[in-house]
Amino acid sequence: MSGRVLVTGAAGFVGLHLVRLLAAHGPVVGWFRPGTDHPDVSGVDWASVELLDQDAVTAAMADAAPEAVYHLAGLPHVGDSWALAEDTLAGNVVGTWTLVEALRQRPQLPRLLVTSSATVYRPSDAALDEDAPLGPNTPYATSKLAQERVVLHAQREYGVPAVIARAFNHTGPAQTPAFAAPAFARQFARIEAGLAPPVIKVGNLEAHRDLSDVRDVVQAYHAMMTRGRPGAIYNVCSGRAVSMQQVLDGLRARVARPVSIEQDPARMRPADTPVVLGSCARLTADTGWTPTRTLESTLADLLAYWRAEARRESA
Repeated sequence: MSGRVLVTGAAGFVGLHLVRLLAAHGPVVGWFRPGTDHPDVSGVDWASVELLDQDAVTAAMADAAPEAVYHLAGLPHVGDSWALAEDTLAGNVVGTWTLVEALRQRPQLPRLLVTSSATVYRPSDAALDEDAPLGPNTPYATSKLAQERVVLHAQREYGVPAVIARAFNHTGPAQTPAFAAPAFARQFARIEAGLAPPVIKVGNLEAHRDLSDVRDVVQAYHAMMTRGRPGAIYNVCSGRAVSMQQVLDGLRARVARPVSIEQDPARMRPADTPVVLGSCARLTADTGWTPTRTLESTLADLLAYWRAEARRESA
């Protein structure tokens, strides 16, 4: 696609990596939430847009006039959704509805990609494909399944050429330490820099997750947008499940200083599925995408990012 592309949630963790990728292919408009900041990325025109304000979204959509829309905006944290259920439902469901309503008014309907989540599936020890039973068990997961229904309604009733990405867990440089892998990496980096005592606080280390590198994930989104089938749902995953203990050990192996491990009750979730594993066979068959980065390289880059942050904090 050579026309203008719009990314909502462009200042977030995944959005940042996506706009960097897309800016190499053509003009990009990045929306970010009012009252927040945005990074300085060459080739991106930034706009502050409140997705819960229909008039503001419609006007900003007319200004952007995109050929394609990547909808990443919303509340991303499963654990926080218990305390922020109303905000989670509003951000993920109502925000998607206002976006669809704005798209309907365009002279030519842009192609739309919406990021859902593997949390919509019923817990299972087997690898989940897109036809696996659904069974969301958190406010976040419920909001994501409702978001999918909004998108499928837009596809069916209005002809919006949409694809849905059911993203499994992913991590990488710049991810907030509200998530496990960057939380571990940040703690190790601050301990190395002498900014914290040599104690790593952890949650449930027995949980197994299908963990991808964010840079593979945004490549998958781009492949879906350019080669995916309108109306299709695609899993975006690595096809391997690793334990949080493995993630912790992989980071600890890169740190020379000895540390002790301490379980923190505040990092435990009310509902934590033991194993989450996906199949990306449909995505590979339709687009040719496959993950390329190893867990080891992802953890090395994640730790390097937080070491740089620790150096800035020390300075």
